[in-house]
Amino acid sequence: GPDKFWRVQQYLRLSWNFTGRRQNCYGLAMRYVHKALMYGTINRQAKKKNIRHLWQVRLNAASTEHNINGRDFLEGLARCNVLLDRKTLTDLAIYEPRTFQ
Repeated sequence: GPDKFWRVQQYLRLSWNFTGRRQNCYGLAMRYVHKALMYGTINRQAKKKNIRHLWQVRLNAASTEHNINGRDFLEGLARCNVLLDRKTLTDLAIYEPRTFQ
């Protein structure tokens, strides 16, 4: 494998934003870098889930303004072969309400 010096420097470079001994000591930096990378992975997945939920809420609100259920609205679009995803539909509902109507 690589030289130990470069492996240590890699972890210390990744821990540049930490404070105190977590930034300077290799043993502590290694633990906290692993934990930070783990949190980053989990939070990227959670962010996608939250955005999808936000799109769903916005789509339901926009469709109830026109007296139709959100699920029925999406089902009707699918039957008519309208290939618009939730993000595009919510952008239409917010920025171009006449087009959405």
